Amino acid sequence: MDLSRDDLPGVALAVVVCNAVGASPALVTATGSGTWYDTLVQPAFAPPSWVFGPVWTALFTLLGVAVYLVLRDGRGRRRKLAFGLFLAQYVLNVAWTLVFFGDQNIAGGLAVIAALLALIAATLAAFWRVRPAAGALLVPYLAWVAFASYLNYAYWALN
Repeated sequence: MDLSRDDLPGVALAVVVCNAVGASPALVTATGSGTWYDTLVQPAFAPPSWVFGPVWTALFTLLGVAVYLVLRDGRGRRRKLAFGLFLAQYVLNVAWTLVFFGDQNIAGGLAVIAALLALIAATLAAFWRVRPAAGALLVPYLAWVAFASYLNYAYWALN
């Protein structure tokens, strides 16, 4: 991936920002034990609650590295498009938590996550055009949000 020591401050900043922004909705939507979420009928394939924190931390870390690579290596319209898509999908990522958990709106969450999934795919493609390694770093994120979309649908169908 050809990162050097000189890249470490930029990578660290991007990773911290991505994790802070990604985790911020959890500060306003209580999702712990004894919450609305616990009252929902759980799909059989729903992972235990403790899985989500480490998975999202890892994914936000990958996103931070990927966006750093795009901002560092991208030029002109390709960079601008890739970064714009990245910001748009991040807005939807945050919005999903606020709609699903904050508003306790499963159907609304399903609409948001469907749009999020499409924007992640577009972001991955745009990142790939700027820097293939940056696009590859988004593959686990796309896969996890696809799984989360399926889970959201299952919650909607069961509840």
